[in-house]
Amino acid sequence: MVNMLRRVSFWVGNSNTADMVYTYLDYKPKDNEYLRDVECCATYTEIKEWIKSEYGFKVSSLYVAQIKDKCCIEKRLNYNVGDNKSRVPKCPPEKEKAIKAAFKHFNMI
Repeated sequence: MVNMLRRVSFWVGNSNTADMVYTYLDYKPKDNEYLRDVECCATYTEIKEWIKSEYGFKVSSLYVAQIKDKCCIEKRLNYNVGDNKSRVPKCPPEKEKAIKAAFKHFNMI
């Protein structure tokens, strides 16, 4: 498992103070506590890095997008659309399982 440190800021003061004071604290989250009750929060890069660390192989963004379509996960609009003249490779079953495991890890499904 990847050790992650998150930086959190706390605001100290009230609405009447002219000076705002921020303090920072590094902490190591337990059991993905920062992801609880959050949907679709992982980026393509985070998903690909998690798969690389857990499974030892790389997946492309194309494969992640294909599995997002299969799982009905919303994607942003893609402006780099092809002209449908070339063949698009399909995601292999072993990579599909890894991507779905990443989606579960990041509470996306």
